[in-house]
Amino acid sequence: LPYPKERIVMMRIGVLDLISRDIARHFTQAEIQSPVIQERDRSKIPDKYKWDLSHIYPNEEAWQKAKEELVTRLSGIEKYKGKLGDSPQSLLTCFDLITGLSKEYTRLYCYASMHSDEDTRVSKYLGMEQEVSQLGSDFSAKSSYMQPEILKIGREKIEAFLRQEPKLEIYRHGLDDILRRFEHTGTEGEEKILADASLISDSPHSIYSVFSDADFPFAETTLHNGNTVKLNKSNFSVYRAVPHREDRKKVFAAYFGRLNDYRRTFGTQLYAYTKARKYNSILERALDGNNIPPAVFHGLINNVNAHLESFHRYLKLRQRMLGVDQLHYYDLYCPVVAEVDLKYSIEESLDHVLASLSPLGNDYVNVAKHGFANRWLDVYPNDGKRSGAYSNGAVYDVHPYMLLNYNGKYDDVSTLTHELGHTMHSYLTNKAQPYATSDYSIFVAEVASTLNEALLMEHMLKTIKDDDIRLSLLGNYLDGIRGTVFRQTQFAEFESRIHEKVEKGEALTGDAFGELYDGINKRYYGHEAGVCIVDDEIKSEWANIPHFYYNFYVYQYATSFTASAALSEMILAGDKAATKRYLELLSSGGSDYPINLLKKSGVDMTTSAPFELTMKKMNRVMDEMNQILNRRNKTRESD
Repeated sequence: LPYPKERIVMMRIGVLDLISRDIARHFTQAEIQSPVIQERDRSKIPDKYKWDLSHIYPNEEAWQKAKEELVTRLSGIEKYKGKLGDSPQSLLTCFDLITGLSKEYTRLYCYASMHSDEDTRVSKYLGMEQEVSQLGSDFSAKSSYMQPEILKIGREKIEAFLRQEPKLEIYRHGLDDILRRFEHTGTEGEEKILADASLISDSPHSIYSVFSDADFPFAETTLHNGNTVKLNKSNFSVYRAVPHREDRKKVFAAYFGRLNDYRRTFGTQLYAYTKARKYNSILERALDGNNIPPAVFHGLINNVNAHLESFHRYLKLRQRMLGVDQLHYYDLYCPVVAEVDLKYSIEESLDHVLASLSPLGNDYVNVAKHGFANRWLDVYPNDGKRSGAYSNGAVYDVHPYMLLNYNGKYDDVSTLTHELGHTMHSYLTNKAQPYATSDYSIFVAEVASTLNEALLMEHMLKTIKDDDIRLSLLGNYLDGIRGTVFRQTQFAEFESRIHEKVEKGEALTGDAFGELYDGINKRYYGHEAGVCIVDDEIKSEWANIPHFYYNFYVYQYATSFTASAALSEMILAGDKAATKRYLELLSSGGSDYPINLLKKSGVDMTTSAPFELTMKKMNRVMDEMNQILNRRNKTRESD
């Protein structure tokens, strides 16, 4: 059933809010040599660089009217209670009502939440968002009878209804999914209790979001040039990558040191835990929503741990390129080619992105052009704006939106095409699927985004022959693998361990979170072997990761990356059939389980093949980088 909760969770996570990709501030060419501007007045940014939310509702009065109408219509849900099994027409009418209400609810929520993201300090929009969240709790409570009632009807009668009423076909997959989860669905009373408790269960992340983005007392540090900077999330993303090594060291120590000061608060927020619906574990419950075999999750962690040698090879390559005797954690974000500082205006970025997408066809490219020209994007950072980047495709009857914090670097170009991948996925799904099956799984969501990144990289390498720039771009690709495959799997392993501890009845304080995170982090980065030193303050990094509030979400970044690696290889090889299958995947929405959809596109995620292919490509890139470095060194020696 198209309950709004799943749509909202996916949208609010943003599909991309990775700390490794947190975007910072925008520089005009005149500002590049100037101190970083730490605040930006949104009212001074030209409208063409801001999204136009009037496409959803023309104004707040229209939003308020729509909300009041939804409140009135919600009472209609309960009149079908006890009647779903009366006839196929009764079941269809109820489902049509639910989908219509869900669509309007999501529209209301998106309008309020995206306005709130423009400036998280504005209480009016936060209040609007909370009003809709309360409606969502009421919505879920009023419709909580449906799943238990469908289970009472039984599969045999449901199948008969589907044969008798063809219009029910669009709900077939949802019905199958309900029946599949028979043993994990509670009674009507139990389901209502869970629905009523939804506001409470969402509180830890809501508190974290406001505290960490708006109210947290961020640290300050003084750089080698005498400038003192406030290290909020956006500025940390800038200053952790500065060329001056001692500045990076001080930035990391100050930023994570301040997080450590509040480890007890962050630990109390993250400790929120629920175990319900008769699952053996939280992992089993989290994966069952998309019918993902737990073996896929465990296989990812096992594969990554088995290939840490490749990861350590990457770290040693970074050490070589930086020319440091010992690599430290604070060396992981600075450019590996110091003399190359690629900068792109947003217009240049759009040109590169569109050119890179040509293998996907003119129709795909033309939709992207239309979105750029019609204010689907919110481009630049401003004071109070939500950090990171995301694509929100949940407003079914309008179009997707993208939030960026564009800083003019290659990472920003990469993030733009990443979010555009999500946007096109939403656009094609919403165009091809009825609302009931338009909500594609998070498990496949990152395929579209990371495939776009692969196409961008291929385009840039074809157009640039300069060795230093090629090294920079190839290094950026490896940084992407670090951040998306290894880092997210490390996060997933941390999640798995903390839930296992709670399930065993063990306590988890802020200090315990830090100790566990530190141990896993040091193993991944080869701390004991001297591959990369993980300094003591990094033990508090777990408090900087918003995804931990969405149980077992991050592993899907890694699985999607490996799936897209396999698909991009086929598309870039000119396999038209593979391209067609891929576009069909983007148009499939939630019409089937994600494992099945990926199999249809040519990728089997129940095997290690996609991961093995990703590792081979990673090592090919490192081979090329070493060849360039060796060639450059020989040239310098001969000179």
